[in-house]
Amino acid sequence: MWCRPSALSIADLQRAAQRRLPPSIYGYVHGGSEDQTAMRANREAFSRWRFLPRPLVNVSQRQLGVTLFGRQYNAPLGISPMGVAGLCAFEGDVALARASYEAGIPFVLSAASTTPLEKVAQANPDMWYQGYLPADKHVIEPLLRRVWNAGVKVLVVTVDVPIASARENELRNGFSIPLKLSPRLICGGMIRPRWLMSTFAQTLLKRGMPHFENFTAQRGGPIIAAAKGDHRAGRAAMTWNDIAWIRDRWPGTLLVKGILRVQDAQHAHALGLDGIFVSNHGGRQLDGAVAPLDALPEIVAAASGLTVLLDSGVRRGTDVLKAMALGADAVFIGRAAMYGLAAGGQSGVAQALALLTREIDVDLALLGCPDIADLSPAYLSRADLPVSAGLNQLNALMPAVPAAVF
Repeated sequence: MWCRPSALSIADLQRAAQRRLPPSIYGYVHGGSEDQTAMRANREAFSRWRFLPRPLVNVSQRQLGVTLFGRQYNAPLGISPMGVAGLCAFEGDVALARASYEAGIPFVLSAASTTPLEKVAQANPDMWYQGYLPADKHVIEPLLRRVWNAGVKVLVVTVDVPIASARENELRNGFSIPLKLSPRLICGGMIRPRWLMSTFAQTLLKRGMPHFENFTAQRGGPIIAAAKGDHRAGRAAMTWNDIAWIRDRWPGTLLVKGILRVQDAQHAHALGLDGIFVSNHGGRQLDGAVAPLDALPEIVAAASGLTVLLDSGVRRGTDVLKAMALGADAVFIGRAAMYGLAAGGQSGVAQALALLTREIDVDLALLGCPDIADLSPAYLSRADLPVSAGLNQLNALMPAVPAAVF
């Protein structure tokens, strides 16, 4: 499978994914919850910032690499966990893992994946694992052993999905998890014959009916089944006490994903966690939640010493630079990678990563900042405020940044 050479941006890959996927599956990948206001707000948050470029700076050599948890990566990018990637391309989890490993960036495997994590770890020995964990230590403990024995050293616990959100667009499109073979779903597959043969039929012929492989230490049920129960069961009871219990038992790096409040970032730091994802799940959970970029500066200022990662709404290299300038240690993408996967499998993911990396490199030069590590609020101004007022506001939010940089 290959991606169209005419794809020059993530938006191009999005359109290619829409043409290739059945409408119900594209709606799952692309959509958010309820009125999708949080999803739109994620994009709007980036547009509220403008750059203040510095001319006459030697930018003939640029440094894009970042270090996360002692490992050097080639770009300040990562791939966020995304469920049922196998619906977008044959062995989608493996394709994402291989593309990220070859690009030299981190990849987080979702618990809602359909390829055993051990097989994905063979494709990407540096992969991270993201868990949807119930408040049940008898479930958590054997899963931690399984993940560790697979060679995974970074555990990400998603904490913003205590129960299923209301994704009305998915229901209207006939999509649910587990999948139900509704007329709308079946007809959608029939009008996308390339997807039907290269993804659906190939998966059934070579791998059989996909199952949820990685929610617990045991294999889960098939992705096509009657809707009985909820694979999120038990999460509503999880508290910080459970995170503390996991911290005591997990010997590797531990992060929580779905943090938008300063107090929660500080709590994570106090418990000895290694990092957090500032994220609203791409607008797929609580509709109306604050955009992660808006929450980022205060969290960075209040959680010094904690590795802070951001996702949700990232579509351009300029988005990455804005988040890095506001204090993120790296920026992760979800839908952008999934669009590439749907458009062209592993090569499509590689193209999405290459497009964003090239944009980061070009925009870093145009900004007059040759080293990604030197990005700071000094390169930004609020679009809705005079330049000086915007800088003063940032200085108040991020007192750790020396005033001289402004």
